Amino acid sequence: MPTVDALGGIAGATPTKPNGFSELTSEQFVEIMFAELANQDPLEPSDSQAMLDQLSSLRSIESDIKLGDQLEQMVDRTDFAAASGLIGQIISGITVENEQTIDVVFSVSRTDDGPILNLLGGQRVKMDDVIEVAKPVDTDADDSESDDE
Repeated sequence: MPTVDALGGIAGATPTKPNGFSELTSEQFVEIMFAELANQDPLEPSDSQAMLDQLSSLRSIESDIKLGDQLEQMVDRTDFAAASGLIGQIISGITVENEQTIDVVFSVSRTDDGPILNLLGGQRVKMDDVIEVAKPVDTDADDSESDDE
């Protein structure tokens, strides 16, 4: 019968590929711990402190994963807000069709790959592929000054 010590590997660095224990919730771990206690040899009891340390490690890992997810969501929102700030601006960049373009941003779309800038000419540019941003020149202001002269 496997012992709870087999879970000790999760206390170290996060594995690069998922294993059966990476999906384990705290409730499932408690069930395993109680099953271990119920089935242990009374003449050679398991180390309860080691089991509690492993439970603590599991909760810490679970908390770190939740924190990472929340940070990722915050970064996504910040990226979208930054992209939205480019509406009405002239940008140059590489389109999703891999062509260079210069045009005015009229809207922003949220995608799995991050924000995409929708341009007046119909092209779309990923936020990461923006090369330059410029404020549009107000030509009406120049016309009104020449009319006054």
